[in-house]
Amino acid sequence: MHLFAHQQGQGSDLISIHGLFGSLENLGTLNRSLAANFTVHALDLRNHGRSPHSDTMNYRLMVQDIVVYMDTLGLTSVDLVGHSMGGKVAMSVALQAPERVRKLIVMDVAPVTYLARHDDVFSGFYAIDLDTLKGRSDADKVLAHYVKEKAVRQFLLKNLYKNEHGQYRWRMNLAGIHANYSSLMEGQSASAPFEGDTLFLKGGESDYIQPEHRSAVLSLFPNASVKIIPEAGHWLHAQKPALVFRSIQRFLSG
Repeated sequence: MHLFAHQQGQGSDLISIHGLFGSLENLGTLNRSLAANFTVHALDLRNHGRSPHSDTMNYRLMVQDIVVYMDTLGLTSVDLVGHSMGGKVAMSVALQAPERVRKLIVMDVAPVTYLARHDDVFSGFYAIDLDTLKGRSDADKVLAHYVKEKAVRQFLLKNLYKNEHGQYRWRMNLAGIHANYSSLMEGQSASAPFEGDTLFLKGGESDYIQPEHRSAVLSLFPNASVKIIPEAGHWLHAQKPALVFRSIQRFLSG
């Protein structure tokens, strides 16, 4: 699969990978900051953004998508930055194709299996009748019955767009994501660890990375360090953009 991408900046190559229900635009502020020193390749994962849709979606396939992108552009090795599900994709690339990864940055996720935590989101999406929808505000009113945080609803509703007939549609492949959701919650594994330098950034108020995940992290990423971003939740790059950028910049230049 050939992924949709946006490139900017100059310098060594860095691939940026968004999370579940997102698109390359979600890491836009971080990508623009990094573009001062890197050629940043922001990707839309399969079934997300403007990338192709597929009935199948798992980390093995998403690693293949990333490698195909690199091969198409002749990128021998890159630095990888991924948030949430994108962090799991980045970890999977480093574990399955370690020779293609220089340094790895994982934002607020661990290589472990997570319990389902998006049932309300899926219910909210399916409750929105796209055929009769008049505007985003109406969609927000429906989604508010399922997702209480306004900022999260605004993020989710970025997936809405108007087609050539003026009808609202989901840009993401909602059915495809839902059908493969259990695969997306799975943890990472490998026959050998990734020996490269790795940075885990944890939102200080987020529960995605727990102390009990330490052994799983170090078994797969023995050269990993963890930095806590205080007063930030799961969306640390949006809540503390300057600190996240400085942490990544310092790690990559070290």
